Amino acid sequence: MEQTFIILKPSTINRSLVGDVITRFQRKGLIIAGIKMMQLDEKILREHYAHLVDRPFFPTLVKSMMATPVIVMVLRGKDVVSVVRSMVGATNCRNAAPGTIRGDFGMSGQENIVHASDSNENAAIEVARFFRPEEIFDYTPVTLPSLYAPDER
Repeated sequence: MEQTFIILKPSTINRSLVGDVITRFQRKGLIIAGIKMMQLDEKILREHYAHLVDRPFFPTLVKSMMATPVIVMVLRGKDVVSVVRSMVGATNCRNAAPGTIRGDFGMSGQENIVHASDSNENAAIEVARFFRPEEIFDYTPVTLPSLYAPDER
């Protein structure tokens, strides 16, 4: 099964939406393979958002992402990157469809509830950036036969 990387951003922490967001991923049938709370610093944010470092809004983004600790997660499932991207919705919450996490819980382009990997390649890089190998767990939930047909497992 594939895996992807998620950050529950400070806007999620401040608004007490952690349980709501995690519940959506679990109800979909995604497997939590790793989860922890951490305080981000400018060094890791410069690495994670290297493609945005030269943008004028980058200092505001760093300040926002350091406002509180965040929760980082590794989720597993079939086609998990595309499934999670669909669940999360458009980056700007005002443009995100109702029923998506951003569409239901957000109003901002920056304070947009979650970060989700945009490709399998970036998921692998991001998981390695935020998790040590021993923090990722490979287990089979008892619910797996209810989630996937035998040929999908």
